[in-house]
Amino acid sequence: MQLVANESLLIGLEMKLLALVRESANLTLMIGLVIYGMTLFADYQSRGRWAKNVTSLLASLGILSLALALAFTPGNIAILTRIARTKASTVLLGMSCFLLQLSIGAFGLIAYSKPFRLRHEKKINRELNRDLPKIP
Repeated sequence: MQLVANESLLIGLEMKLLALVRESANLTLMIGLVIYGMTLFADYQSRGRWAKNVTSLLASLGILSLALALAFTPGNIAILTRIARTKASTVLLGMSCFLLQLSIGAFGLIAYSKPFRLRHEKKINRELNRDLPKIP
């Protein structure tokens, strides 16, 4: 009787370990897909050539939707429910606000420095053209 109880306990632990490995692999895959999808989306946005980069946009949205599809499995929802009971949302909200403030500041810095850069480029062009001979 003792042997049967130990075997069932061992089988239960193996099942829990397999579930933990499976859920960890799913979570790692989802995080990787989200990061890769965001990288493709950022690459698409940074180039600004809408017609040529539509494939990057569609690929990034496809990968992000795949990550969402993997996130909405019963096992992952159980993990997300456990995480939701903690204060993780407060930490993530704080991180989000901090990153948004940084992006607003970066945009302001870029928008403020661009006229100075353009003026400097015009000055360099004038100085370069001043030394060239005038050809009628």
